[in-house]
Amino acid sequence: MGVQPNGRMSAWAIIPEYGDRVLRVIVLEDGETLHNAYFDRNFRSRLQRGLEP
Repeated sequence: MGVQPNGRMSAWAIIPEYGDRVLRVIVLEDGETLHNAYFDRNFRSRLQRGLEP
């Protein structure tokens, strides 16, 4: 899980049932409240460039 500059936390998971797409989940600073969840189509390219943990 990574911490964004605004204090929100991001987590990623590969979802095999959806063609190994990467799901990104963002929670608020309290670590419990869901802010957003979406399939991140650019995750792998950012990871290769060193922009993701």
